[in-house]
Amino acid sequence: MKAKNKIITSILLASGTAASTSLINHYVKVKAISRNLLEQPKTQEYKWRLGNISYTKVGAGNPLLLIHDLDSISSGCEWEELIPVLKDHYTVYVIDLLGCGRSEKPNLTYTNFLYVQLLNDFITSEIGHRTNVIATGAAASLAIMACCYNENLFEKMLFINPESFSSSSQIPGKTAKAYKKILDLPIIGALLYHIAVSKKEIEETFRNDYFYDIYNIKPFYLDKYYEAAHYGKTPKAIYSSARCHYTKCKISHALQKINHSIYILCGSKTADADTIIEEYVSCNPSVEASKIANAKHLPQLEMPNEVSSIVKMFFD
Repeated sequence: MKAKNKIITSILLASGTAASTSLINHYVKVKAISRNLLEQPKTQEYKWRLGNISYTKVGAGNPLLLIHDLDSISSGCEWEELIPVLKDHYTVYVIDLLGCGRSEKPNLTYTNFLYVQLLNDFITSEIGHRTNVIATGAAASLAIMACCYNENLFEKMLFINPESFSSSSQIPGKTAKAYKKILDLPIIGALLYHIAVSKKEIEETFRNDYFYDIYNIKPFYLDKYYEAAHYGKTPKAIYSSARCHYTKCKISHALQKINHSIYILCGSKTADADTIIEEYVSCNPSVEASKIANAKHLPQLEMPNEVSSIVKMFFD
């Protein structure tokens, strides 16, 4: 009888803990999106087969597709400082990738090929012409593979601080697969995700990785990235997929095959910038590259005028 009572007590305690954690998760999410910062600017919607995709379209001229970094905190707001400079020269499309920003966030495993299909379908359906592309970080591999898959959809491509070959080619190991199973749990996984994308962690990411001059970091950026990390149905799904390398892909062979003009733009203070540029140029000698002085991962936010000058020089 005593043993039975202990079991019942343990079950009740576990249930109470789970309920409390669930309430905490709900509170964090509601508070994070309460300011509705992502509601502006108003977006259009592309009804893709795996979920609705939010995007904006402004300006006039040749089409230019901007693809944000592949991270659960990222969204089209990454390009906010650059768009006003570019819209007078190009028809600028800014997409929120599936699982990110204001696009739908279905609970599934996100892969590189999933995004390859999304980009090619989006260009075919919504742009309807060969397009120039700018992509940041891990999203560069998506553009490279999408171009290799259907080269007729792409013109020139510019990559801002793309991943190194070794980073982009990682595959899910046993540890990663186990960690993903934990992250995919509805309660404990959400709690771990909320810790990983807390306001404090996002601020540290901006200070350590995104910006060189921390005094250029606007609180507004942090707030929008924080909201993007919690917006939607299952925002942790893309986090678990990316963190556990399901979105990775070996890109060197695809890069060798591409005949399109490619430009690599790195922040001079980004770790391994010289090595990454050397990798891309060695793989495809037609690749051009340069660095922006005193910048890190997001020069388009920190130094938009310098980036826009290089963009116009390359695409024009």
